[in-house]
Amino acid sequence: MTLRSALRRSIRASRTRSTAALWSKSLLNAVLFFAVFMVALPGLAHRLVPVALPIPDALRVFPAGVLFGVGILAWLACLDVFSRRGRGTPLPMDAPRNLVTGGLFSVVRNPIMAAELLVIWAEALYLANLGVLLYAASISAAAHLLVVHVEEPELRERFGESYERYCQKVPRWLPRMRRPVRDGH
Repeated sequence: MTLRSALRRSIRASRTRSTAALWSKSLLNAVLFFAVFMVALPGLAHRLVPVALPIPDALRVFPAGVLFGVGILAWLACLDVFSRRGRGTPLPMDAPRNLVTGGLFSVVRNPIMAAELLVIWAEALYLANLGVLLYAASISAAAHLLVVHVEEPELRERFGESYERYCQKVPRWLPRMRRPVRDGH
C-alpha cells in the first residue's frame, strides 16, 4: 500500500449530526493545526536556519498583519461552511458529507488550505527569517502535492460528476480576477 492510498483511505465522511459538535471538532483541528504548523514547525525552522532577511519594517509588519488577518478570517468562514453546509470538519476522518461549493469555496477550491498558507506566509514575512521562509515554501509545495495527489482523487471518487463540474468552474488556488463573459451580454 502506498502512502497516497493510505492517506486516501483515512478520509471518511463525518457521522456527527450536531452543528455545535462539528464546530467543536473543527476548532480542535484548528488549534492543533495552529500549534504544530504555525508555532512548532516555524519555530524549529527559525532555530535551524537563524538567518535574518533584510526586509524593512514598512514592507514587513503591515503586510504580514493583513495576510494574517485575512487568513484567520477566511479560515473561520470556511470552518463555518464545512460545519453547516458540508456537515463535516477539515479532519480527514470526519470529512464533510456534502460537497461544499459555497462561500469561499466558490472562489477557490481549497480556501481552508489557502487560508492556512496565508497565515504561514504572514509569519515568514513578519519574522523575516530564512528558515521560516524555506518552511513556508516547503509547506506550500507539500500542500499542493497533497491536494493534487490525495484530496482531489478522493473527492472525485466520493462526489463524482458534481465534483468534476465544480473543478471546471472553480480554480484550485488563485481566484479568477474577472467574471466569465456571458453570451449576449
